[in-house]
Amino acid sequence: MMRLLSLLVLLAAPPVQAALEPGIALSLAASILQVEAPRALGGVALGSGVAVAPGQVVTNCHVTRDAAEIRVVHRGTRLRVAGQASDLDHDLCLLQVPGLQAPPAQFGRADELHVGQALMALSFTGGMAMQNSAGEVVALHRLDGGHVVQSSNWFTSGASGGGLFDDQGRLVGILTFRLRGGAAHYFAAPAEWVQAMLAAAALDGYPPVRPLGALPLSYWQKTEAAQPRFLRAAVLQRDDHWGELARLARDWLREDDQDAEPWYLLGVALDRLDRLPEARQALECSLGIEPERRSAWQMHGPLYDRLGQADAAERVRERLVADAGTLPNLPTAETCVAEAR
Repeated sequence: MMRLLSLLVLLAAPPVQAALEPGIALSLAASILQVEAPRALGGVALGSGVAVAPGQVVTNCHVTRDAAEIRVVHRGTRLRVAGQASDLDHDLCLLQVPGLQAPPAQFGRADELHVGQALMALSFTGGMAMQNSAGEVVALHRLDGGHVVQSSNWFTSGASGGGLFDDQGRLVGILTFRLRGGAAHYFAAPAEWVQAMLAAAALDGYPPVRPLGALPLSYWQKTEAAQPRFLRAAVLQRDDHWGELARLARDWLREDDQDAEPWYLLGVALDRLDRLPEARQALECSLGIEPERRSAWQMHGPLYDRLGQADAAERVRERLVADAGTLPNLPTAETCVAEAR
């Protein structure tokens, strides 16, 4: 039977230390709203939303998909949503809310983030209490002209549609889903997708609110074979299926050998399979494309130690501590391409 990706729809975060100054977090909170979506067949879906332009709020379509009407709650006042533009493939819905006075969030760019950068997630837990979660960028996954942000900002039921902010308080993502059983597997849609929706809505307008139907499914809700490779890889890593991960990474590289992510995943898989020289080469190819990929640097030190290369291991430790030092004998681009094929 085809293995399904076990992903939980999410929303919100536990009370942990914020990644930003309290005053900045408080000002950002004014742009975060509760979303109430009474379902046509009964019940109410609760989520979060972010004001992104005057009278316009973005949330996840899995919150509003079955709704015959939608309301947003801002500072205790319920406002009826007049229209809804949808991007079901990316699980993003843009709501038109007449009379909304929430200040729009300032946009940042997900493609300008780097691994290890501090982030803050703001949303509503269970549609009730505002929460924030401190974390950092774990990985950036290229998809459809943007970068899906994987972070360690913990969130759970009620936070879907909440905001992910960078260390300057700019909106870089919309909280969307997490991988069940995974550590630091929290995913946010890139802010660039939201900006594209705003531009389209300015031209095409907003259809009236109505149930959106069961199809199409978003990229993360599809069966395993139809999901992006980075999600399939996350499941294989979680389940310790290293041979399958190596095969997936090699297939990925045959299509795109200039992406650092499959090189990194190949290095991870080969390391776990105890194929150390090959793992080293794959990780070095990943760093050759993306020198700031901290996860690859963190693997290098122990790997060089296991290979008996103490000097190289020490350089890696210096690089991690002081952002200095370089890896010796990085493979050329031609060598990496030959390895991928």
